[in-house]
Amino acid sequence: MQALRMPGRRHLVTTAAFIAVGGLVLTGCSSGEDESSSEPTNNSVEGNQSEGDTVVIGFSGPAADHGWLGAINSAALAEAEKYPDVELRVAEGTNDANLQISQVEQFINEGVDAIVLLPTDGAALTNVATQAMEAGIPVINVDREFSSPFAARTTILGDNYGMGVSAGTYICEQVGDQPDAVVAEIAGIDSLPLTQDRSAGFKDALEGCGLEVSNRVAADFTVQGGEAATSQLLAAAPEIDALWNHDDDQGIGVLAAIDAAGRDEFIMVGGAGSANAMREIQSGDSVLKATIIYPSTQAADGIRLARLLVQDKAMSDLVEIEVPNRVVLYAPVVTSENVDKYLPTAFES
Repeated sequence: MQALRMPGRRHLVTTAAFIAVGGLVLTGCSSGEDESSSEPTNNSVEGNQSEGDTVVIGFSGPAADHGWLGAINSAALAEAEKYPDVELRVAEGTNDANLQISQVEQFINEGVDAIVLLPTDGAALTNVATQAMEAGIPVINVDREFSSPFAARTTILGDNYGMGVSAGTYICEQVGDQPDAVVAEIAGIDSLPLTQDRSAGFKDALEGCGLEVSNRVAADFTVQGGEAATSQLLAAAPEIDALWNHDDDQGIGVLAAIDAAGRDEFIMVGGAGSANAMREIQSGDSVLKATIIYPSTQAADGIRLARLLVQDKAMSDLVEIEVPNRVVLYAPVVTSENVDKYLPTAFES
């Protein structure tokens, strides 16, 4: 395993984690032979699926106190179980940045082959992630981004700005012909960059059809927080045409507050893509008409890419022979028209 790991680690350090998709060019070395259809052996489907030397991956993430985070963790475990050549070491989930730092330090001391890290706070975990990289251990940064490009070999993100754009675009399609439409927004935790990005995308999309957010409150991604924030919003806004709630877990509380207030004059869009939300959409009896996917597969994708990196493989659907430096996942809109496609893989709030 050591012999397998070291070449990849030397390559990692010399590139200073700035490898970009499309950065390498393949050239032919023979004359008179057409090799244009040949595929590099390190990124073929067969090569990626074949068992290699054991890869020890350390995984650390926040406490699963939220349906989406629980889905993140379970998907990572399920992905690791698919590969007999993966040994996954899972640190206990925590919302304490200092404890998570110590977990990563333990992975470094153990000499794991790769670390998949969903930081409780990206900035707070940047230094220890950089230490892992400097030790030659590739770090796959999931969801909450580090504050330095030197802290990760590969970063996998949901598209928070894109979520806002998708939500705003859908609302424009539904009420954009009403120039005085009242649009409300229930955000998550305002101090988080992901919340700021979602709100920015929402604002930009609404501007495209001449609308703006008239009433806005912030919750905390919990059912209780969602209910309290929504009660406050509804009291301040006697009439609403469209509402975007950033998170389907807090959306349970949002819908409870809406039901308690007896309000149904508006359409509502959710966020993250929980199974609960999708069943509400499917029923046709709710103000909730759509939700925006924020993939809970990010850590599972991280496990898969960590394995490829350590085994010096690449993504089989790309011509590029290196794993990308950055992967941003799409934020599609789920409505009654396509809910059957997304419900089977949705998470439970």
